[in-house]
Amino acid sequence: MKPLIGYQLADSVATVTMDDGKVNVLSSRMIYEVTQALDRAADDAAAVVVLAGRPGVFSAGFDLPVLQAGGPDATSMLRSGFELAERILSYPRPVVIACTGHAIAMGAFLLLSGDYRVGAAGRYKITANEVAIGVTLPLAAVEICRQRLTPAHFNRATILAELYRPDSAIRAGFLDRVCEPADIWEAVRGIARDLTKLDLDAHQATKLRVRNAALADLHDAIAADYAALTQRDLAAATAAAGPA
Repeated sequence: MKPLIGYQLADSVATVTMDDGKVNVLSSRMIYEVTQALDRAADDAAAVVVLAGRPGVFSAGFDLPVLQAGGPDATSMLRSGFELAERILSYPRPVVIACTGHAIAMGAFLLLSGDYRVGAAGRYKITANEVAIGVTLPLAAVEICRQRLTPAHFNRATILAELYRPDSAIRAGFLDRVCEPADIWEAVRGIARDLTKLDLDAHQATKLRVRNAALADLHDAIAADYAALTQRDLAAATAAAGPA
């Protein structure tokens, strides 16, 4: 089976590229492969990790058919996706996100988890669209948005499911920089190269100090979401089984 990600190590920078040939849905398999790549980067003693999408799309979010089917598979996928975001937020090395296009729902939450986010210019959508499609935003998603978006945009992005383009995404807090698509990799490589010069022990300690409260809130939110979803799955299974 062809891998869903690419992995390249060069000059102490590990580049992890998601590419499922379509819209980079965050299926359980994609989440697992990205998680394994982060483990590999740690084993390789990479000084910086770059997480990127394929041309035109970073990620369109969770695997929708699995979500719509519900049940344990959906619950497991949701939990592992938010645990990946938690892992990135606390990763001991700088994480640069190359947002190569659309970042929707869980794709936007991964974007918000990076340390430095570079977006491709264009008519790309960056949005937490859950409310627009009839989904109550998970507690974990709320905490990820809270720790990075500006206060006004935090409300607009979550409660109103506002759609952002790359330029407005900078003002909201989704992105740090926008480049023309042809220039994005040059920009990302330059940023990553500069970040390799940091004192990485100080980076790790400071990251955890700065994000301590946000990480604790996110950890609790993931647990609460999982408990609620597990209870829902149990109730559905009981109802489907009928009376004893």
